Amino acid sequence: MRINKVALAVTALLAASQVHAAGFQVSEHSASGLGRAFAGEAAIGDDAASLARNPALMATFDKAQLSVVGSYVDPDISVKGESSFITDPSNFDANDVAPAQVVPAMYYIQPLNEKVAVGLAIYSNFGTGTEYEDDYAAGAAAGTTHIMTVNFNPNVSYRVNEKLSLGAGVSVVYTTAELERHAGALSPILPVPDASSSIAKMEGDGYGFGWNIGALYEFNENNRLGASYKSEVKNELEGEFTGLSSGGKEVDGTLDLNLPSILEVSGYHKLTNKFAVSYSWQYTTWSDFGDIVGNSANCNDGTAGQCIKKSEDFNNSSRYSVGTEYYLSEAITLRAGYAYDEQAGKASLSIPDTDRQWYTAGLTYKATPALSFDFAAALVAGKEVTFEEELKEGNALTASTFTSSGDAYIYSAQMNYSF
Repeated sequence: MRINKVALAVTALLAASQVHAAGFQVSEHSASGLGRAFAGEAAIGDDAASLARNPALMATFDKAQLSVVGSYVDPDISVKGESSFITDPSNFDANDVAPAQVVPAMYYIQPLNEKVAVGLAIYSNFGTGTEYEDDYAAGAAAGTTHIMTVNFNPNVSYRVNEKLSLGAGVSVVYTTAELERHAGALSPILPVPDASSSIAKMEGDGYGFGWNIGALYEFNENNRLGASYKSEVKNELEGEFTGLSSGGKEVDGTLDLNLPSILEVSGYHKLTNKFAVSYSWQYTTWSDFGDIVGNSANCNDGTAGQCIKKSEDFNNSSRYSVGTEYYLSEAITLRAGYAYDEQAGKASLSIPDTDRQWYTAGLTYKATPALSFDFAAALVAGKEVTFEEELKEGNALTASTFTSSGDAYIYSAQMNYSF
C-alpha cells in the first residue's frame, strides 16, 4: 500500500514544517489574521474568516458575509549533512527542498435572527510538501512528499445575552497523501539498479471526523475575550503501496493518522479610537500524533503485515502572538504582529521541526460599505537545527548528522462581501 508510505509522507514533512507552524500545522486561514500574526483570532471577528478560529464569533454578525482567501507560501529551506557512509558529504546537501504552495480558504456566515447564526468554513489545518532530487544520498528517508487536509466545517452560534455568545461545529476532514522514496546511498546494498531507483511509492486518501466549540465574552464593544477548542481527528487512509517490503508489487493497505487537538485563548482591546491590541495563546496536543505505521496483509518489513513503521517523538507545543491595529480612516486599517511558535517534534530528516518567529504586516481597504479587501505579508524565520538520523534498509545502518535551516515568506489576499 502506498498508503503506508503516507506514514513516511506525513513524517517526511521535512523542512516545510518550518514554513508553517509547529509540526505540520497550517495557520494561513485569513489575510486579516496574518497581518496581526493571528493574534486575537478567537476574539476579534472582523470578517467571516474568523469562523476558522471561533464559531461563537458568528453571533457578532448582523448581515450575511462571504470571505474568500488565497495565501502564497514561498519557503527557502536547505539541508546539509555529513556521514561516514559516503565519501562525498556534499551528497547529503539539498537546497530549496520545499516548493512554493498556495493555501486557499472560503467562509460564509448567515445570521438567522438576533440569537442564532450558522456558517460554513472550508480551509486546511494541516499540510505540507517537500521535493528532493531522485538521486539524493538520503533518498531512503527523503524524496517527494505531499500531504494535504481539507476541513469542511459547518457551525452554529447562539447569543446567550449581550455579553456571552457560544458556538459549536462538526468537521469532516479529507486527507490525501503522495510519497516516493529512492535508494540513495543505500543503492549498492539493495537489489536496485542505482541511487535514483524507487524503493517505496504511495498514494492514498481518507476521511476523519471531529468537532469544535467556542465562546466569546464581550465586556463592551472595545474589549472582549474568546476561547475555542478543536478536537483530535482520527483519519484512516486507504490506498496503494509499492516497495521493497511488498516484494515490488502494488498492494492495498491502510494507515491510521491522528491529527492533534487545538486550544486557543484570545483577547482584543481597543485602547483609543485609532488603536487596538490583540493577543493569543494556542496550544496543540502534538503528543496525540504518535508513531506512523502502515499495514497490509501483503507486506513484511521484518514484521508480518507491516509495510513501514516510522517512530516519532512529538510533544505538545504553544504558539504566542501579539498584534496591533491602527484605524487610519473609515476605509483603511493597518496591522502588524509578532508570534513565537514552539518546536513540536524532535528534529529528524522526516520532520526537522524547530522554533520559529513570525513578523507580519497587513491592511484592510473598505471599498464600499459591503465590499472590503485584506492584504498581508509575513516573514517566518526558522531557527537552525542540527540532528542525527539513522538511515537503515535491510542490514545496512549508518548514523548521519544533518542541519536544516531556512525562512519562508507568506503573502495573502482576501475579499469580504456582506449581503
